[in-house]
Amino acid sequence: MITPPSKARVSRPRLLTLLIALALLNGQAAYAQPIEFNNEVLDLQDRSQIDLDRFSRAGYVMPGDYRLEVRVNQLTALPEQTIVFHPSEQDPQDSEPCLPPTLVETLGLKPEALHQLRWTEGGKCLVLGSIEGLTARADLGAGALYLSVPQAYLEYSAEDWDPPSRWDEGIPGLLLDYNVNGQVQRQTNDNQVQKGYSLNGSGVVGANAGSWRLRASWQSAINHQTGSGEPTTQNFDWTQYTAYRALPNLGAKLTLGEDFLNSSIFDSFRFAGVNLATDDAMLPPNLRGYAPEVSGVARTNARVVVSQQGRVLKETLVAPGPFRIEDLNNAVTGQLDVKVEEQDGSVQSFTVSTANIPYLTRPGRVRYRLSAGRPTDLRHHTEGPAFAGGEFSWGVTNGWSLYGGLIGGEEYNALAMGIGSDLMALGALSFDITRSRADLPGQIVLAGNSFRLNYAKRFDEINGQLSFAAYRFSERNFMNMNDYLTLRNRGEREQSGKERYSVAYNQQFAQLGVSASLSYNHDTYWDRGSSDYLGLSLTRYFDLGQLKNISLSLTGYRNQLNGKPDDGLYLSLSMPWGNAGSISYSGTLDRRDNTHRVTYADKINDRSNYQVSSGWNRKGGLVNGYFRHDADWAQINATAGSQPGSYTSVGLGVQGGITATRDGAAAHRVSMPGGTRLLVDTDGVPGIPIRGYGAALKSNRYGKAVVADINNYYRNQVNIDLDQLPENAEASTSVVMATLTEGAIGYRKFDVVAGEKAMAVIRLADGRMPPFGAQVINHKLREVGIVNDGGQVYLSGIERGEQMTVHWDDRAQCELTLPSVLPSALDPTDLLLPCRELSGGAPNDLAARRNNPEKSE
Repeated sequence: MITPPSKARVSRPRLLTLLIALALLNGQAAYAQPIEFNNEVLDLQDRSQIDLDRFSRAGYVMPGDYRLEVRVNQLTALPEQTIVFHPSEQDPQDSEPCLPPTLVETLGLKPEALHQLRWTEGGKCLVLGSIEGLTARADLGAGALYLSVPQAYLEYSAEDWDPPSRWDEGIPGLLLDYNVNGQVQRQTNDNQVQKGYSLNGSGVVGANAGSWRLRASWQSAINHQTGSGEPTTQNFDWTQYTAYRALPNLGAKLTLGEDFLNSSIFDSFRFAGVNLATDDAMLPPNLRGYAPEVSGVARTNARVVVSQQGRVLKETLVAPGPFRIEDLNNAVTGQLDVKVEEQDGSVQSFTVSTANIPYLTRPGRVRYRLSAGRPTDLRHHTEGPAFAGGEFSWGVTNGWSLYGGLIGGEEYNALAMGIGSDLMALGALSFDITRSRADLPGQIVLAGNSFRLNYAKRFDEINGQLSFAAYRFSERNFMNMNDYLTLRNRGEREQSGKERYSVAYNQQFAQLGVSASLSYNHDTYWDRGSSDYLGLSLTRYFDLGQLKNISLSLTGYRNQLNGKPDDGLYLSLSMPWGNAGSISYSGTLDRRDNTHRVTYADKINDRSNYQVSSGWNRKGGLVNGYFRHDADWAQINATAGSQPGSYTSVGLGVQGGITATRDGAAAHRVSMPGGTRLLVDTDGVPGIPIRGYGAALKSNRYGKAVVADINNYYRNQVNIDLDQLPENAEASTSVVMATLTEGAIGYRKFDVVAGEKAMAVIRLADGRMPPFGAQVINHKLREVGIVNDGGQVYLSGIERGEQMTVHWDDRAQCELTLPSVLPSALDPTDLLLPCRELSGGAPNDLAARRNNPEKSE
């Protein structure tokens, strides 16, 4: 109940509030003991007209059905559901909730605790005393049932992770995620002016039905160049069709359709078929793997495209300078192709290896992957005969793992065996051998071996991390699946690998405030020259007099492919400027050009930021601008750049999605297309500020909002930002939580009331007034006021012309209608509301009406 404006005549409700509070405090000491109110202390005109029965017991809930959110040990929130309260067997004057088997299954009880459970009502309700220490407390105002379960009876859980019994598969729905980038360019080459535009897009269309996720990936491109003599090119491709679901009992994921063989043993390739694999994402956070990271340096405003075998995994616009892409799916493995398309038309291309660190498995656990199907290309055409295969890793003892795999088919076979060991202080090491055999139609049999050694170690004494160091040697006749398919279908073999060295190292120099990272890849081939990539990054944060938080960074790289070097160096110096801005100098040196730039960056608000820069290179001066805005419906990036006599370019990128379900729909931002998301319902109230998982947005005109990029199998929390709540809205529940399976569309509802406020006096037809303590209930079956002395009531969250009922003696006794014009909150005149009596009282009580709102209306 909201405190009314300060007036002398409303002091009595405050006395009532004090009495109720004292009663509740007393009830904590004797929870089940009824409290008797001394009506003589109340300054009332008619003490016979008082209804305080619902305040006579602390925590008492009248028998009936209630829609409540269930919270376990104050943290874990289970979806809203119907909870039946019935008279207690120990004390008929008290009530207790009926916990059905379907609810108890989601509590995450250990097997030994499940054997102790006893049931009543023919197995429909749990006997609370069957588990020592289990208590239940309802808070109807917060719309929640609080269960306290001793931790000893619960399965393992972490701060942000729930056991499988609490995972939510979500609700059925449709989704469309997209990322569209357009650019308009004008270039001058040899005094010839060329104009052109490009429009590139990619995304995912999907549907959820029960535990199944249906996904179709697409990508498109339109390119036009005036004066080139070439026609406008345009294409649209569906790149992948997939259906998948989680199998929590197996800790695995089942995939049907087109997929990549994301293996830690064999090289990745595309195929159509079935795949069953243990999913590390289902493990607690401290047991999960890692997601690959892509980093580089952009010389200008650029478009970065990360792809694998032609399929776009990530596409984004970046500003000049170093960039880092950290939100790739952790299921991506193998070699990734990275293309940086600069604003001046130049292109950087390099590859990133995402090979896993040593393949170690915890003692007694088995990780596996089973696959069967046929290899396919980007256009869904089969490229080879059927195959079947699998791989495993078995934790033999504490520190030793045995792993291996097999790919078997009519023409291509591969067998791998390996061993890994945790050498404790010496690091982690693994070694494996893979033998392949390709029997190509009409050609000789090619068979060979490949040897691989992986090593990883953390140096705690010097705060260093060797992420992985790997060496691989392949004989001339060894072929992975991609080599075999290329030779079979095109009659030639590309990139016949011989040796590969890979190193990734990170070092922190805490006393100097310096962090350093090093990555190195060296590849040699049987049929062409070698390639090398070396990247080194140094960053230091320091203070200089009155200037604080200055950062100095140096990034250098050497990229040599087929004997052609592409070396570069990036230097930047940045310092804070103003309240939230920064000013920086950056210099880029490479074989093409030397560029120097001064940049100012700042925030417009919590959702918008920008940066402008000016500089020069060998061709003259240049200017650039970058703007980003996080709208409720999409993320918007805009770029603009110009260099007189060279080029002018403008770019616009929009990334977002639309999610539609039977419970509502909303447009929203999204970074991981097709991923997990949560639809939140603010009970039809628009403009409610929502925060969760790094997102800040408002509910749309229908009272719906979608928080995307939710982590799979994490306990995610979304809340209403009470500091930004509109003045005419109130939220009795402001926090919801959900642990969702991969790709799920979760649904949670906030209890929000919006409307005007008014002081009123309620009178019955015969001139009497409702009793002191009667409830005023609106059409959404929420309490909007409590009747005070003389029929006075302070109403909140009301609407003009709204019909409401007044309840006492556990029944709806009369009905009133608000006028079309409500008085101002500052108007000292009370609103007179006649209340039409309901003959004999409404036949259904409030609890039943809450459970069946349509029937009650």
